[in-house]
Amino acid sequence: MITLSGIIGSGKSSLTEILAKELGTKAYYEPVKDNPVLPIFYKGNEIAAKKRAEGDKEATNPYAYLLQTFFLNRRFAMIKKAMQDDNNILDRSIYEDEIFMRMNTEMGNATQVEYDIYKSLLHNMMEELPLASHKKSPDLMITIKVSYETMIKRIEKRGRDYELIEKDPSLVDYYQRLLKHYDIWMKEYDASPLLIIDGDKYDFMESKEDRVQVLETVENKLLELGNISEEQFEHLRKKHQAFLN
Repeated sequence: MITLSGIIGSGKSSLTEILAKELGTKAYYEPVKDNPVLPIFYKGNEIAAKKRAEGDKEATNPYAYLLQTFFLNRRFAMIKKAMQDDNNILDRSIYEDEIFMRMNTEMGNATQVEYDIYKSLLHNMMEELPLASHKKSPDLMITIKVSYETMIKRIEKRGRDYELIEKDPSLVDYYQRLLKHYDIWMKEYDASPLLIIDGDKYDFMESKEDRVQVLETVENKLLELGNISEEQFEHLRKKHQAFLN
């Protein structure tokens, strides 16, 4: 099982799709389009930021805890289902889930009580995970690391109004904080082998050469970990040459 991680707009869903096709396996995607909380969460952030700027230091986003428990519930169900089989790819990790709730608490969008309850719930779920499947953790965690500039460019390209800094200037601080939290998370993550892909250097959606480079980086890691055989590795390399030609 491969799990993708990375900040908003880093290209997780795109790389998940590419890898699933490459390796002939099933992809599991983070719920966004059918998420009723996400748009109102962003609006709640905007309202809370304005209230704090006006002097209301206690203003929080009433939807922060709701959003994170929504995601946690969906992700837990998704990872349980994926772990029932041997070959799957998930476009978001439950292991990075706490980043968002911690940051929202630091920013004042959630209360410490909400954060403590969330952490307790997450801890209980993670304890149940090995019992709900035959795996304890992913075989490989892939993180796509991008700069603020690349992140904003990709967010603008996909065009979700509630994610655009032009629509909500408070997102500038939110996104920059999130990047810092991901840098810390990458250094601390130890649940499985971690592979970091440079999303600024490799445009795996637009460039065939970059796509092949990323695929070969991933497959070299899978070979090193014993998740694919030498024969499979060579077969994939031949596919890459045909793709480039």
